[in-house]
Amino acid sequence: MERIAQFEKISLSRYIADAGTAEGYGDIRLPLRATAHSAGYDFFAPCDVFLPAGGSAVVKTGVRVRMDEGWVLMLYPRSGLGFKLGLRLANTVGVIDGDYYFADNEGHIMIKLVNPGERSLTLEAGTAFAQGVFVPYGITVDDSQTEKRHGGFGSTG
Repeated sequence: MERIAQFEKISLSRYIADAGTAEGYGDIRLPLRATAHSAGYDFFAPCDVFLPAGGSAVVKTGVRVRMDEGWVLMLYPRSGLGFKLGLRLANTVGVIDGDYYFADNEGHIMIKLVNPGERSLTLEAGTAFAQGVFVPYGITVDDSQTEKRHGGFGSTG
């Protein structure tokens, strides 16, 4: 199996800037695969996350990822949470580009969950709630893009 990426914690100052508090920073767990044959790396909530009925919440994971060129990290809800509770990602699939690591926000991966259900839920700290899968990608033969990323989340247009 090719090793193409490395997860890291963001800095404490970046976490506080994004989360508004240091709560959960010491409990950040880097994503892990559950088994030797798992394709997805589980992302864990660093602190309790309240999801109101019919509402949403952004999980500040405290995690960033450095990837080799030609790879992207695709984020999906964990199947158990989606199947059992109906939770989903707000954008259905998250796309973490390789250059996001160098963004002004340190490439902080934040995942917005939606609770379409009729009852409020709380994901407890340490709960695996999303999974990331590394996927190779290609570009067209006439692609000439040279623009560099400067901003963080949602900054490329």
